Amino acid sequence: MTIRPNRPLSPATRLAQALHHVEERTGALAPPIQPSSTYARGADYAPRQPYIYRRDSNETTDHAEAIIADLEGAAATLLFASGMSAACAVLEALPPGAHVVAPGVMYHGVLQQMQHHHATGRLSISHYPAGDLDAMQAAMRPGQTALVWVETPNNPDWTVTDIAAAAGIAQGAGARLITDCTATPPCCTRALELGADISFHSATKYLNGHSDVTAGALSVRDTGALWDAIAKMRTLQGTVLHSFDAWLLIRGMRTLMLRVARQTENALAIARHFEGHDLLQSVLYPGLPSHPGHAVAARQTDGMFGGMLSIITKGNAQTAIDTARACRLFYPATSLGGVESLIEHRKTVSGPGFDVHANLLRLSVGIEDAQDLIDDLEQALRAAV
Repeated sequence: MTIRPNRPLSPATRLAQALHHVEERTGALAPPIQPSSTYARGADYAPRQPYIYRRDSNETTDHAEAIIADLEGAAATLLFASGMSAACAVLEALPPGAHVVAPGVMYHGVLQQMQHHHATGRLSISHYPAGDLDAMQAAMRPGQTALVWVETPNNPDWTVTDIAAAAGIAQGAGARLITDCTATPPCCTRALELGADISFHSATKYLNGHSDVTAGALSVRDTGALWDAIAKMRTLQGTVLHSFDAWLLIRGMRTLMLRVARQTENALAIARHFEGHDLLQSVLYPGLPSHPGHAVAARQTDGMFGGMLSIITKGNAQTAIDTARACRLFYPATSLGGVESLIEHRKTVSGPGFDVHANLLRLSVGIEDAQDLIDDLEQALRAAV
């Protein structure tokens, strides 16, 4: 066996060790929390460190940002108090009248933000069907489009968009590409390496993984004027991630690789079991070879498809709702990416203005035993009919 002692550490090792963090004074392996909201200056009245006030930055939050930047291969990362506040900072950092191209169906909170900016005239929004690169190209306004938003896989039908191809379209029109790959975190999809300019994640989900933090992450391939404007927006809005939440996020990310591997394994087992099921119209999961985006998803995730899938029941919307109500292990709750499995009737949660199949149930698959989860869905489907 050839031993290469000088080879770079793998991302899995760096992540598990929180970037090889050891607290110098005591040798503590758990990163400390710095809760201070303000910092005393030195005898010369200069800041002792690059910290003045908590609304700007903090050691614990900086540590969490460094871990994500390392995982993303990013020039810099900023953490926000929620995914929504991160998305809001991007949109508000754009100049008035800027043109944005985005999917017509995407995470409904960000879509509502875009619709608000469009209705007030601050931004001009054009939509394309998720995954349709020809429609994306047709929506571009060369020299005017400032930002192209891609969500892949797309929530909640898990349509896949080719990030590298989308980057070519955006750059050809002089626009920046931002990707939301929340459903396949950077241990699966490294969007910046595929050509994205900004990578967005709701860190509430897989990055934290324990349903006890709300956070948003933005990572950038190259810093510049837009990135500076986003950072300033975070300071002005006071939406920097707080110290304790940053510490919880660090703790959660140390097991990210293990969690997502198990969640992918479970989701694939569930998808395979229920594909062609007599009580379902369809199973939507990019990990299935029958999924139209399977080949692109496999390339963009190295086969780590993540733990999100949707099922569309036969019958009507009430059948789907009754299936969710009858589950004993899947919790009927919003959000995704935690260690526990969740089921959600998406139409109920997203509301009437969101284009989603009335019978669609979104599943966030956790780390439980796969057969237990399959049995739970089987009994719930039978109970619903």
